[in-house]
Amino acid sequence: MITKTTIVATVGPATASEQMIQALIDRRVTVFRLNFSHGDFASHQQTLDRIRRLSKTAAWAVCVMGDLCGPKIRAATIAPEGRLEIDEQVIIRADSEQGTPHSFGITAPQLVSDIKIGERILIDDGTIRLVVADKEADRLICTVQVGGTISTGKGVNLPDTDLNLPAITERDWEYVRWAIDNDLDYLALSFVQRAEEIFTLRKTLTEANSPIRVVAKIEKPAAVKHIASILHASDALLVARGDLGVEMDLAHVPAAQKQMTALGRRFGKPVIVATQVLQSMIHNPVPTRAEVSDVANAVMDYADAVMLSGETAVGDWPIQAVEFLAHACRVTERSLDTSEAPRPTIETLPELHDREAVTRAVAMMLDRLDARLIVAWTVSGQVARLLSKARPDVPILALCPDARVARQLAFYYGVLSVHAAAPRDMAAWLEQVEALCLDNGWAARGDDILLLPPEGLLSPHSRWAIMMHTIAG
Repeated sequence: MITKTTIVATVGPATASEQMIQALIDRRVTVFRLNFSHGDFASHQQTLDRIRRLSKTAAWAVCVMGDLCGPKIRAATIAPEGRLEIDEQVIIRADSEQGTPHSFGITAPQLVSDIKIGERILIDDGTIRLVVADKEADRLICTVQVGGTISTGKGVNLPDTDLNLPAITERDWEYVRWAIDNDLDYLALSFVQRAEEIFTLRKTLTEANSPIRVVAKIEKPAAVKHIASILHASDALLVARGDLGVEMDLAHVPAAQKQMTALGRRFGKPVIVATQVLQSMIHNPVPTRAEVSDVANAVMDYADAVMLSGETAVGDWPIQAVEFLAHACRVTERSLDTSEAPRPTIETLPELHDREAVTRAVAMMLDRLDARLIVAWTVSGQVARLLSKARPDVPILALCPDARVARQLAFYYGVLSVHAAAPRDMAAWLEQVEALCLDNGWAARGDDILLLPPEGLLSPHSRWAIMMHTIAG
């Protein structure tokens, strides 16, 4: 059975072997994430080569997304580590020299001048909380609100501060060049705050004549504030709920997630729900009930994809995590397919209105027809993307002559993309479609499928055709 919600799996030590990558492909992981916060060029090159080689044996396209680490702020060297208690005073210095638990620098010392009195400083994912009580030229005098053990390299979050840091570091630019050279499909940009940061990355990609698509990772309250402009500037959104939950009130994160998934669907941009999806499965063979409910909620919101991070990168049960995730998605999808929920309007560019009307009509037709799946020929990917946003009740088999476009379509909800040669005539195309469906178990003899054939196979005066076809085999 086809899972319509895209499963994104992060590759790490637990899954980098050929055997594990093959197992993930066999379980219909269609998007692999390379986390550039860990590893080096050599290890990522080896992983990418394995994914590319093994994916050639799959009938469907497999996509690779690189994830830029961005300007992560950390505590500088602290020796020895120590514990901070409530109401104690802590000095944060504008340097990166070795310090003590009560006086230390940060890896971005220039930010000390940006932080204002009264603003919060969160350390180690918010387990330690400081507030700036006073400020001098080269240091901040802080008071501990929530104590804990502090040591070298702990992450620092500044939820109240308008950061004067570029979203793309020098190390990130090296990985951008590596991604261009290796023809990655997507690049995720971390700690986005404004659309201009997306434009900066896209300008470099355009100058390099690279078709890599850009994913905006939403990890800061400023990004939520500017979400509409960020969405229009990017090709997809990744809701990184871990950092977002540190930077803003946790109680507001679910509403922000719903807002972003709704906005993405409205404008036809994929939205990935990420971070702590099945966090307990890093060490346990089954998820918690709360985690399964969280996955179901993301599917009910029509998120295009859910992403596993530590679960597949370093977890003890990576294959089981993928299987549980796929099962939870499929069960929830079936409940949506039988619901009477109305389909909201999709907003598109004026030049796509005719295609949007056709794809929406196809989705509405399938409410009354007993078809196994939709098969659509697409050169640019537009038809498949619009069909995806119309959320038909059956999967979309997208046949595409461009291998890169086919890989990029793997991101979209309900789309099973296949790189296929252009057919010479309608009979050849029907033969191609039937062979794919039967060989891969996507449909059986006697099943009805809905076809959107290539325009070049229609009459000279026809632009669109919607055909019902029964598989003969």
